[in-house]
Amino acid sequence: MTALYLARFFDPELGERVGVQVGVTVHDVSDVFVSVAAWLRSSAGRLDAALADLEQAVRSSRRAHLAAALAQVPNPGHLHWLPPIDLQDVWAAGVTYARSRAARQEEAVDGGDVYARVYSAERPELFFKARGPWVVGPQDRVAIRQDATWNVPEPELALWINPALEIVGISAGNDMSSRDIEGANPLYLPQAKIYTRSCALGPAILLGRVETDWPQVAISLQIERAGSVVFSGRTHTDQIRRRPDELVGYLGRSLAFPEGVVLLTGTGIVPPEQFTLAAGDTITVEVERVGTLQNQVMVV
Repeated sequence: MTALYLARFFDPELGERVGVQVGVTVHDVSDVFVSVAAWLRSSAGRLDAALADLEQAVRSSRRAHLAAALAQVPNPGHLHWLPPIDLQDVWAAGVTYARSRAARQEEAVDGGDVYARVYSAERPELFFKARGPWVVGPQDRVAIRQDATWNVPEPELALWINPALEIVGISAGNDMSSRDIEGANPLYLPQAKIYTRSCALGPAILLGRVETDWPQVAISLQIERAGSVVFSGRTHTDQIRRRPDELVGYLGRSLAFPEGVVLLTGTGIVPPEQFTLAAGDTITVEVERVGTLQNQVMVV
């Protein structure tokens, strides 16, 4: 089957649109699917049929754009990507990589025993990250907190989950984090993680079934400052300790997601202790086969 990427974009003539990228072309399918939520609902228990519906919508689409034309800073005067999310919430899994466990212990003022224990515990760490409307997309700005002194991006694989708790796609994600706030006390995690422009997703969702095995993809991070690369790193999904169905199973315990949900799956790339983001930095997250998510940094 040809790879299908579900996306949202802005058309200055028509406003917010839903598109399907096939190759280098994004086909407007808004006449068939008015939202990402609508397609996620339609996929519950029938993913193969829902993918066929998208293929038919592509064939009948009367409007299309080159994906390269959408890679612009958001502006109502021209085409640009929107984050591929609308009514869904974003949750996140923590301490799923050994590197993340070590980093959390390093930053914690009390030695971080809680992070060592959750890494090997039966129940994973799961926390709320953002409402759909809070998420920013490609070329938009992510933020660092004005009351934090140690801010980093966290490049992650994002799972797209329908109301039946089936994983139907993946995308690139950036879970911005204030390490000094979380390190001071684990109870400060919501303040370290949840603030304006603290979550980025995109550019699109690579659709396809994910069950017990991780998609085998490399994840890379590059941070530029004043035209120079100040940090770069790389990891792979084969380093994630827990299975995707395990994380989703715990997320869906006693909690329903009628519009679907997005789950960030943890980071295996952590900049060194002496590094912190600054306003104007450019963050590039690349997930193999999925795409590149690039954002500039501002202060909120």
